[in-house]
Amino acid sequence: MAIATSTSVRLPLRAYVNEVRCECLRMLRDPAFCIPVIGFPLMFYLLFAVVLNRQHSAATAQYLLATYGAFGVIGAGLFGFGVGVAVDRERGFLRLKRVLPTPPGAMLLAKLAMAMLFATLISGLMALLGATVAHVALAPWQWLALLAVDVLGVLPFAAIGLYVGTRVGASAAPALLNAVYLPMAFLSGLWLPLSMLPAVLAKLAVLWPAYHVGQLALRVVGFDQGQSPWLHVGVLAGITAVFFALAQRRLSRPAAAVP
Repeated sequence: MAIATSTSVRLPLRAYVNEVRCECLRMLRDPAFCIPVIGFPLMFYLLFAVVLNRQHSAATAQYLLATYGAFGVIGAGLFGFGVGVAVDRERGFLRLKRVLPTPPGAMLLAKLAMAMLFATLISGLMALLGATVAHVALAPWQWLALLAVDVLGVLPFAAIGLYVGTRVGASAAPALLNAVYLPMAFLSGLWLPLSMLPAVLAKLAVLWPAYHVGQLALRVVGFDQGQSPWLHVGVLAGITAVFFALAQRRLSRPAAAVP
């Protein structure tokens, strides 16, 4: 009986692990995804925190380290889920998944692990650039806190991306996500401090989920707006739950799995 129980536990676990491994390898081998998702935040950070930061301001380098780290992981969540799910729908991959003997939730877990892996890579490379080229000096707990904010901050945007991927086709998903991603990042203070935006736009920044991830990251380096971190955590948790629920509802319909 003990042997049978052990085997019954190992087999589903192996299936989950294999699903995660295959999904991560698939995205790492896709240059159209991994190069812009990893490269853009690093490029922007080098440009604004190093090249254009002619006074070598430590405050500027720290501020942008937090905000461009958030900017990068938001893209990993939105595009990793949104475009990936839309493409899988059009190719009939989701329909195939329905008839395969895969464990429940394996695809979602694999995509979450993939998004968090890319968030870890982006956060780690940003920290490397910050510590070396931009000469950012932070306490060990601050580096770890930034990593935690980035890795967990990918979850609400993975949920949004998943929902978008269930609603639109593969050709429309990148355009729609870019139309949301770039303005949201700008209006949330991830490219410029909110004090440099018009007062009306600065007040409306709280409506964007990117603002709350950015504020948590900025709190680590001491440049946030002074709001309670639990406010930001609560908003992001609510967004994650709502959009995952909406996406799950869509995926449970037979029509969502067919091209």
